[in-house]
Amino acid sequence: MNKGDLINKVAEEAGLSRAKAQEAVNAAFDAITQGLVDGEKVTLVGFGTFSKNHRAAREGRNPQTGKTMTFAAKNVVKFKPGSDLNKSVN
Repeated sequence: MNKGDLINKVAEEAGLSRAKAQEAVNAAFDAITQGLVDGEKVTLVGFGTFSKNHRAAREGRNPQTGKTMTFAAKNVVKFKPGSDLNKSVN
């Protein structure tokens, strides 16, 4: 499923026009993104928790050349699925 499929599914399930469903999906994604930018955990009970973690700089190797290279520090997004989501996929 891609974003377009999600929008179509939301429109169908909620009885919305495709345009209104697209606005709703985009608003939800924007709210999640803004929460992570602000350093907050975003918890959707039963679905899961999004959080921002800092990954320290590290050294690695180019697998083609074997040359050592440095990877810069960066922030990454983690997702931990909730119990309801885990139960529904198993």
